Amino acid sequence: MKYAHIQQEAYEANMQLPKLGLVLFTFGNVSAADRELGVFAIKPSGVPYEELSPEKMVIVDFDGNTVEGSLRPSSDTKTHAVLYKHWQHIGGIVHTHSTYATAWAQALRDIPIFGTTHADHNTVDIPCAAPMHDDMIKGDYEYETGFQIMNCFKERGLTYEEVEMVLVGSHAPFTWGKTAAKAVYNSAVLESVAHMAYLTESIKADALRLKDSLVKKHYERKHGPDSYYGQQ
Repeated sequence: MKYAHIQQEAYEANMQLPKLGLVLFTFGNVSAADRELGVFAIKPSGVPYEELSPEKMVIVDFDGNTVEGSLRPSSDTKTHAVLYKHWQHIGGIVHTHSTYATAWAQALRDIPIFGTTHADHNTVDIPCAAPMHDDMIKGDYEYETGFQIMNCFKERGLTYEEVEMVLVGSHAPFTWGKTAAKAVYNSAVLESVAHMAYLTESIKADALRLKDSLVKKHYERKHGPDSYYGQQ
């Protein structure tokens, strides 16, 4: 049972997606990595959530090769593999087509930082990566999606340790974290922030962005060196 721990972690995280209203049918996937073993466990492609079990999670290496499992891994597996291989400090990745986050991705728009809920988790707009070039689409599409995400962060001077979410332009969101559970948490936060931002612009099209002092205050009270949110 060499991989049982990450299979269990991936299974539990995947089962949270329908409970949180982040997926329909077989949409979406979560993976959980073991850095020492150089592998991750990921949801099998097209299997309904109610039919999943820890044993059905497929084990894949960071080059996207199946190591163990009789089922075909998620169609997004190569994207997960690219991110794990190049971003050394993440242990879980989530991909969904949650309604509001996907709507912003389809609109090719960053999600503006309008309020303190957003600032509790990010100090910047949630980035939307530019649509993929035609030559990348015609190539190894899911593999290239990983580079589409990384290129966006590089171009904008963002770090994946601080910003744990992205919208893939014309596609849908990806989130990540140190664990699969944290990546799911980030996915739920992203969907909530996307929903609130949509409602904010619906109420007032020229709504003002959150002022810098409030961005700094809310982010640092949870993440700064003198953070005081929660129990110490």
